[in-house]
Amino acid sequence: QVQLVESGGGLVQPGGSLRLSCAASGLTLDDYAVGWFRQAPGKEREGVSCISSFDGRTDYADSVKGRFTIFRDNAKNTVTLQMNRLKPEDTAVYYCAADPSSIGTIVSTKPYEYWGQGTQVTVSS
Repeated sequence: QVQLVESGGGLVQPGGSLRLSCAASGLTLDDYAVGWFRQAPGKEREGVSCISSFDGRTDYADSVKGRFTIFRDNAKNTVTLQMNRLKPEDTAVYYCAADPSSIGTIVSTKPYEYWGQGTQVTVSS
């Protein structure tokens, strides 16, 4: 039974920080590229960040570069998205996903085999 579970979402004021975690069971996340995606109401799901399993390479959407950081904790079988200096436009449901190709991408959801249920991030004063 493969499961990905996101946690750490919530309500935060502009300029604040949140740390989202993606915890896996039934698979070893270090064997998969992992992506973070987000979807706001009425908008398409968009890639935020990803990390490869081949060489640890990371990628970020231009809108979050310099503010978000993705990293692994293999001992805990998790991938974390640290989000700093949050803006109202970051408000969305955030999803983590696992890609068996080991490379990962933020430009397409198609390579990702497993998805979490999502966690709500709301940035508002």
